[in-house]
Amino acid sequence: MPMRMVCCARWLLLASLCLASGISAAETPLRVAKAQAYAYAYAFLPLDLGIELGLFKKHGVEVSPSQLDGSGKMHQAMASDSIDIALGAGSDMVFVAKGSPELAVAALAGPPLELILAVRPDAPITTAADLKGRVIGVSAVASLTGWMVRELSRRQGWAPEDIKVFSASVPARWAAMSAKEIDGTVVDLGSGLVAERKGSARILLHFGDLVKDFQIHAIYATDKLIAAHPEAVRGFLAGWFETIAFMRANKDKTVRMAQKMTGFDVDILARSYDEVMPELSDDGKFDRKALAVISRSFVELNLLDKEPDMTKLYTEAYLPKN
Repeated sequence: MPMRMVCCARWLLLASLCLASGISAAETPLRVAKAQAYAYAYAFLPLDLGIELGLFKKHGVEVSPSQLDGSGKMHQAMASDSIDIALGAGSDMVFVAKGSPELAVAALAGPPLELILAVRPDAPITTAADLKGRVIGVSAVASLTGWMVRELSRRQGWAPEDIKVFSASVPARWAAMSAKEIDGTVVDLGSGLVAERKGSARILLHFGDLVKDFQIHAIYATDKLIAAHPEAVRGFLAGWFETIAFMRANKDKTVRMAQKMTGFDVDILARSYDEVMPELSDDGKFDRKALAVISRSFVELNLLDKEPDMTKLYTEAYLPKN
């Protein structure tokens, strides 16, 4: 048989095997970033697990993960076409409202079950009522963590400035707490549990107990990706939600894999699993009440002059059908 025919036959055989096994012959490359404001946000763990389990490849996408320091840098990367998909805060929809070339394509997580307020172990703070006049660390005043502190003050019947905020990176906030320059900080549950075990902090409250209607995280895709490769957006979301289903059905394996990826103790990861997994969306659909709260936050934080039409900031067209 001529060599050209042999090569053609081999290619056809390989393609047939790929189709029969449900594996794409060529995956679309996707650059996916997470805005890692915390030491290790449990809600973003499905990205690493999905890659490890091969679930994104199964749906025809090859994910190249990265981590950026905060939402601002991540959405700048979206605008400059440096990344294709971003895992960020639900409140990041403000970037879309301001004209960033992207859309929210899936609700990642609902109420802020992973966010806690940790205070100095020696501080005379036992309830939220003791926070008046105190200084709390956040990533930025006009950020998700900044709004949570503002909302806490509002729920107490106080003015926003009655709880003072200190804006810095997570390591700088822990250092400021250690130096007794601030009284507490907003961080993820895992980091709070680690600090509590070390005796360097106490968990005062869980923001999930305070804010019930919220979209703490969302998945974003650039307009360019949506226009050129809509099937890749669908493939990524299919892999993501299949990973969520795996996590729900396999707690022990999820915790063991997370331990290798994070270095956190298994018992801390197991507790984080129990407390954070309920916030993760199974279908990616947006909650209208939650979006109304986010819309209000844009005005309260002086990010927008008026509340936007939230329906223009997201789409559910690429979510898995089943």
